[in-house]
Amino acid sequence: VDTTVQSKAIAHPTDSRLLEVARDKIARLAKRAGIQLKQTHEREGKALRRKAGGYAHAKQFKRLRGVLKRQRTILGRLLREVRRKMGGLADEARVRLDAWVQRAERIQQQGPKDKNKLYALHAPETECISKGKARNPYEFGVKVSLAVTHQQGLMVGARSFPGNPYDGHTLAAQIEQTNTLLQDIGVKPHTAIVDLGYRGVDKDLAPLEVIHRGKFKSLTPKHKTWLKRRQAIEPLIGHAKADHRMDRCWLKGAEGDALHAVLCAAGFNIRWLLRAIAKMGLAALLLALTGLAVYAAALTRPTLGSPQGSAT
Repeated sequence: VDTTVQSKAIAHPTDSRLLEVARDKIARLAKRAGIQLKQTHEREGKALRRKAGGYAHAKQFKRLRGVLKRQRTILGRLLREVRRKMGGLADEARVRLDAWVQRAERIQQQGPKDKNKLYALHAPETECISKGKARNPYEFGVKVSLAVTHQQGLMVGARSFPGNPYDGHTLAAQIEQTNTLLQDIGVKPHTAIVDLGYRGVDKDLAPLEVIHRGKFKSLTPKHKTWLKRRQAIEPLIGHAKADHRMDRCWLKGAEGDALHAVLCAAGFNIRWLLRAIAKMGLAALLLALTGLAVYAAALTRPTLGSPQGSAT
């Protein structure tokens, strides 16, 4: 069992871009709802966005802070005007617009050190997760736990965990999902081989045995052999991301994150089964069955030129 980050399909969340996207979105929604705005700040907003990109590239951070301050000012002015005028809308339109206004207000008010930051206007469930990678310090999405079988490497569990919990706190829920998925074949996991992020959860999972290298001195030779294969899950995670689209989730909301993780794992297993069929020599059998089906279809096809359309 191990965890990874399933990234959300969002652009990199810089402050200047979020402020400009929020301003543009609120202006368009207000116009669609029939609200007459005094000023949308469209030309100034685009110019400020270009300035912010230039100042950030040149590392002129004092000027960049001035641009961000102005972007927050015009967004706040637009939001206050929309708040004043949305009272005359129908209930359904007001509720729909209010949801977007609340998100824009979060973006306008959030600071660099806020805990509950909004990283995408259209995906408020996105979280900032740091897995300690030098090449990618921060990833924006949701934490996903994967469980694979020890010998064959089949995925028997894929579950998303909103809120970025500690890895050890996800193991019980992951084992629960694995038991549910395997109940039809009468198999239950009895040992979980994990990394050091899962220390301290042995009592909560009894009688399931948890093995990690922190217990190396007390492990039996058999368990030590199992532990050497723990890192085999890392390339499987890489294949799930590179070959089965777990690297970027396009589905909506936290429910979409959960469904996407399960579907990617199912696609991984289907490809695994196809490789197993080819390796066991059943490819020729499948080809023969396919050829037989084509031949049978040809036999039942009506004869050209036959008045009654009888089969050959």
